Amino acid sequence: MNRKQCFLALCTALLLTMAFGAFSASVMAKDTLVLALRGEPSDGFNPMMGWGRYGNPLFQSTLLKHDDDLNPINDLATDYTVSGDGLLWTVTIRQDARFSDGKKVTAEDVAFTFNKAKTAGGKVDLSQMKEAVVVAPYTVEFHFVEPDSTFIHKLLTLGIVPKHLYNDNYGRNPVGSGPFKMISWVEGEQMSVEPNPYYYGKPSPFKKITFLYGKEDTMFAAAKAGKLDMVVVPPHLGHQKVKGMHVKAVRSVDNRGLMFPVVPNEGKKTDDGAPIGNDVTADIAIRKAINMALDRKKLVDGVLYGYGRPAYFVCDGLAWDNPANKIKDGDPKGARKLLADAGWKDVDGDGVLEKNGLKAEFTLVYPADRSIRQGLALAASDMLREIGIKANVIGKSWDEIKGLRHANVIVYGWGNHTPIEIYSLYYSESDNNRGFYKNPKVDEYLKKAITSVSFADSMQWWKKAQWDGETGAGPKGDAPWAWLVNLDHVYFVSDKLDIGKARVEPHGHGWPITANITDWKILD
Repeated sequence: MNRKQCFLALCTALLLTMAFGAFSASVMAKDTLVLALRGEPSDGFNPMMGWGRYGNPLFQSTLLKHDDDLNPINDLATDYTVSGDGLLWTVTIRQDARFSDGKKVTAEDVAFTFNKAKTAGGKVDLSQMKEAVVVAPYTVEFHFVEPDSTFIHKLLTLGIVPKHLYNDNYGRNPVGSGPFKMISWVEGEQMSVEPNPYYYGKPSPFKKITFLYGKEDTMFAAAKAGKLDMVVVPPHLGHQKVKGMHVKAVRSVDNRGLMFPVVPNEGKKTDDGAPIGNDVTADIAIRKAINMALDRKKLVDGVLYGYGRPAYFVCDGLAWDNPANKIKDGDPKGARKLLADAGWKDVDGDGVLEKNGLKAEFTLVYPADRSIRQGLALAASDMLREIGIKANVIGKSWDEIKGLRHANVIVYGWGNHTPIEIYSLYYSESDNNRGFYKNPKVDEYLKKAITSVSFADSMQWWKKAQWDGETGAGPKGDAPWAWLVNLDHVYFVSDKLDIGKARVEPHGHGWPITANITDWKILD
């Protein structure tokens, strides 16, 4: 090691000591935790803006919650009923719940939360709900324009806020009736919480939990230095050894896939000037061949280091998944035949197929700050070269991707515990349908799914939208996406910390690992 390397190593060690020294005495004490889970919300801890939709809102109660098997059970609610026509939901809440300032939680707070979320312009879609109405001190009615089978997922994820304290700065100073309350937050560095003394549920055994934010390598170095009780790491670090910690790989529906523009380039642009359409990916044979050629198991093993599983749709393995989505992949021979039958030939011998003078070539864009998506893009490009498709891989910022996403293939990540994501990605009028996919039959099925009176009734329509035997949005149908992998979320956990039964997790935002945090305990 030369002098410069020694100096840099010394500086790194000094910085780590300064940054984490204050926590060294508390790590694995009987009543404190220090966690590095990423996921600091840019909009703050405001449920109106989307906090809690990918897991547990921590500070706020939800009307319902998931059990360990993802079944809905009561939380703040004690009961709910749905009218025969699906236009009225009635929810009764418990009478012993208090916010962390000591004020009782009433139906006024519930109605305020839902009515405010409807108009807040955040990430909570309550367009089907007409209004929430207080009918008794602890009873709320939700009135609907038309039935909304997915409303149960709002009851599971929308944290209830106090009407008397809500303001524009609420996300930076959250108050709720959940198991914890915030005591400090230095944005970009750390946030500390302590138990809500008025919490009606099982009390946490921890007097203080500190969440640290920072770069992956810095947090992992802190874990190796014994400064953390838990750290989330990228898959390539999951096979390393950390003294006093063990790896916990948690199954998820946190997926990654290739979104295709499905309309041709006709010179059209969005209102903000972004070009629309791609002549290559508008050909269904290209999209289906890509789905067929990609070897998803190799992507799991090579890019995720085994921490994951192949993905074929946005909801693999969930109750509304259609098993017919699973296709034979890793089949370049079959893909080449499909393309040849569709008129794609290597005319000039350069290895890239052509059709009517059009090269089978497109730009494949990944977010420049996401290493897993970069790895998937590069690996997919190599696989596609084998079937005569040239995918030019580039990394761009999210701001740049906004101007590219309607005309280029983009590596996106989704995955949640609600079928509304199918609607969001595949319904023709949805804002998140960035490739402008449209199939009237799929739209019909999705509309029927949304407007089913009960969630159970909606299941058949969610599945038919994916594949009904003749058409659909899945890989056997129109294939507007090529889903690649479902990640395992990889954590290093202290050997002295018991985090209970891990649940299948959604997309990584929002610390889904903490969904059962009141069950965590220190081992003697």
